Amino acid sequence: MEQELVVMEIICNAGEARSLSYEALRLSRERNFAAAEEKLFQAKECINKAHLIQTQLIEEDQGEGKVPMTLVMVHAQDHLMTTILAQEMAVEIVALNKKISER
Repeated sequence: MEQELVVMEIICNAGEARSLSYEALRLSRERNFAAAEEKLFQAKECINKAHLIQTQLIEEDQGEGKVPMTLVMVHAQDHLMTTILAQEMAVEIVALNKKISER
């Protein structure tokens, strides 16, 4: 697969995961925790897809610079890493909202 397509797969999956994570936060503010947790699960699946592609690129490169590093590649990596952080924080915030609502 062309590198551009591979990179766009990372960006698209990361973007979808980020959107789902923020949707989960909104749902948890509305106390719809079942739906929020489902969105978080879906976000994690998207992250896993993007991470698998990233891992394949790393394996292909073998630390030898075989995969050209472009600005869009750097953007994809940055997008994925910030999305992972956003999803992890969303998990914690949804759990806190749930705990608060139980009181």
